[in-house]
Amino acid sequence: GVGRGHRRSSGRRSRTARAELSFSMSHMERLLREGHYTQRLSSSAPIFLAAIMQHLTAKVLELAGNEAQNSGQRHITPELVGLAVHHKALLNGSFGMTPISLVAPDGIVAD
Repeated sequence: GVGRGHRRSSGRRSRTARAELSFSMSHMERLLREGHYTQRLSSSAPIFLAAIMQHLTAKVLELAGNEAQNSGQRHITPELVGLAVHHKALLNGSFGMTPISLVAPDGIVAD
């Protein structure tokens, strides 16, 4: 038998696990299908989309963690995420007019 904590070398692993990602490739594929993008994208598109989303999330959380540390807070709040994105020009431009970009550094809603 297989002991606790040991992974079987054989057996089916999810595509997400095989790609060593945290973000679900199946979920990304479903979103692409629902958005009617599947006819224009290759079968590897969900892999790349999941990897990009994972990387962006890690980067935003890292920057928000730095903001929390700099302001002496112990937790990452939505406001700190907004500050992190606002202070990083490349990320700020990527979010366009999504709600996260509407939070100004001093808590005032941007126009």
